[in-house]
Amino acid sequence: MISNLPFGLGSFWANSSYSFIKNEYKKRFVPFKTVISMVDLKLNLNKTALVVIDMQKGILTLDRKLEPNPASQVVANVSKLVAKFREAGTPVFLVHVTSVDGRDMLHPLTDLQSPWGSAPRPADWSDFVDEIKPIGKDIVIAKRQWGAFYGTELDLQLRRRKIETIVLCGVSTNLGVETTARDAYQIGYNQVFAVDAMAANSKDEHEATLKYIFPRIGMLRTTEEILRAPMENRLES
Repeated sequence: MISNLPFGLGSFWANSSYSFIKNEYKKRFVPFKTVISMVDLKLNLNKTALVVIDMQKGILTLDRKLEPNPASQVVANVSKLVAKFREAGTPVFLVHVTSVDGRDMLHPLTDLQSPWGSAPRPADWSDFVDEIKPIGKDIVIAKRQWGAFYGTELDLQLRRRKIETIVLCGVSTNLGVETTARDAYQIGYNQVFAVDAMAANSKDEHEATLKYIFPRIGMLRTTEEILRAPMENRLES
């Protein structure tokens, strides 16, 4: 049964666009008796933060399509999450990739060239899209590579706020979001992935991350499921 599939994958499989994951997990896990039941999503406002990855003009306005969720849908769903977390008084971390002079970025030898090439970037390349501009107590994290933890204050600021769970969204699913998620897993954070508030260059790249990586390190939910999740606000001792 879908409800018995592991790592919280059951509920959003009602959406047929994610049927590939349902079929894979039914094939791989259902015959065994050690299946983990779906975890009920509850968010403790004192221990949860929203982390938004690379919702910036230079990435979302490239001459390319995001798949399987179009950029407009990703922006709309991320905006809903940002609004909800701001209203609840829960930390919102807005992460973007930026550079001082280009020499602070990674320049490895690779077979595949960066889509940005070596051409100068527009002055507003690293600016957040208008719908998700930082306000009030939003915390802005600047990074120089895919992941949001390495070489930044993200982990420090999360721990000083006693955060244990992060809700993760943004672009690209298999690059900035996945790299951040892997690092978060290795340093002990619980994670909730807003699957329709992220996208990649291709459907295959997006779905590979959702199929093989995210179920092993967190819980997959739609934006609406996260917005409807019970929110508990325990007093700090």
